[in-house]
Order: sequence, then C-alpha cells, then structure tokens
Amino acid sequence: MAVETKFVVVRKGEEKMTFASKKEADAHDKLLDLAEAFTDWLLQSEMQMDETQAENLGLYLAEQKEAVQHILRTSKLPELNAAPATDKTESDADTAGSKKIRAVKAA
Repeated sequence: MAVETKFVVVRKGEEKMTFASKKEADAHDKLLDLAEAFTDWLLQSEMQMDETQAENLGLYLAEQKEAVQHILRTSKLPELNAAPATDKTESDADTAGSKKIRAVKAA
C-alpha cells in the first residue's frame, strides 16, 4: 500500500485545488489572496461591474502579476516574445547566439 501526501488549498470551506508539493500549494494560495485583493479593490471602485466580472478580472490580474508590475514600472506593455530567463532551455540559448559552457574537471 502506498502512502501519498497531498496539499489541498481550501477557500471558504471549498476545496480549490490539490497539489503534490507544499511549495505549489502555497504559491496557488498566494495567487488566490492576490486575486481576492484585486476583486475587493475593483468592487470598491466606481466602475459598473457585477461580482463575477470583478472576480474574473481580479484572478486575471493576479495571474498576470509580472506583466502588471512591468506596466506599472515602465508604462509600457511587456514584449510578447520575451520569456523569463529561468524558462529558457538549452536550445533556446543556442538560437539566441550564446556560447555553451563546458564542464571542466577539477584537479
């Protein structure tokens, strides 16, 4: 018999998602916190929207946090083809014209 550890994100008594790692569960919980803050902020605004629209927009803004931060810092849209440095694969680095790093045996 196998034993599995699962991390469940629960909001208002409702299970939202299940994750295999605590790190992923915490990241999703943080995303939901941010979405809730955006939703509350939108509902307090003078804009005419119902709660569902505010929730959808709040979740979208939370999911696009990096783009929102970039726009606030630079007043420009982020480049669509710009990928985060951590997502680059070795083949992407080769096409970008960067040199390969060679492992060297230590003495």
